[in-house]
Amino acid sequence: MSLVFQPGPPDNALPAFWFCYRGQELLIYTNERSNPVPCVQTPPVQIRQIQFLGMWHETPCWVAECSPETEAPDGMAFSNLRLIYHRLGEELWYLAGQAFHLGYWYQTHEFCGRCGASYQNKEEERAKFCPVCGFVSYPRISPAVIMSVTRGEEILLARAHRFRASMYSVLAGFVEPGESLEACVRREVKEETGIEVKQIRYFGSQPWPFPNALMVGFETEYAGGELIIDSHELTDAGWYRFDALPKVPGPPSIASRLINAFVERCENNSNLKNSENRESPSR
Repeated sequence: MSLVFQPGPPDNALPAFWFCYRGQELLIYTNERSNPVPCVQTPPVQIRQIQFLGMWHETPCWVAECSPETEAPDGMAFSNLRLIYHRLGEELWYLAGQAFHLGYWYQTHEFCGRCGASYQNKEEERAKFCPVCGFVSYPRISPAVIMSVTRGEEILLARAHRFRASMYSVLAGFVEPGESLEACVRREVKEETGIEVKQIRYFGSQPWPFPNALMVGFETEYAGGELIIDSHELTDAGWYRFDALPKVPGPPSIASRLINAFVERCENNSNLKNSENRESPSR
């Protein structure tokens, strides 16, 4: 469930969810609570600036920017949003991501990109406008593709320079201007691994607020080519059987969903073959 936009903040006396960020770290309670994000009348730490986000389950939501030196109060901690999915749960994690995405947009769009004047928030929609030249700016969303490439019971997995040690994942990349999603899939796979793909099928999508990506997932099949990695993007890549995978991403990433879908499909096929072999009459 996304935030429900409304023209202005409600009564300040109401308790509100405060998404207080120190960089990419979110302030949460360290003890067990149904809602780890503080729901109080005022922010629990000193902040640089705040922005009203909208309503969630009839509760106001604010995003607050903290300075790098801000310390968490007793019973609370600043935690990297990427690492606390299991602590927040799916709905609250996505809400916290939306808050970070919008908070980053507010921080980086204080001035008009056309004339340099200070932006003002529009009241009737989530946008900023310039009172001098009239230019309107909306929250930035950067589309990116992420795709599994399979070859029978094998999947192509790679390790990027930015990954943690031993982590492998499917390929991904940002869409270029004038490029379709399908063309981006073909280009990214070819550029990074030298592989050609076919049977490009839409899988699903996921907002990825680090800081403003929308990941569009596809399943593809190997069509040809020799595996030659782009060393500027990858440190390694290879074909892995569904039952012998290296360390791969976990929830909530769409990469995890793509890989799990491949594994489940292969396991189902394997179980079906075993069942057919058991049922066939002996000769």
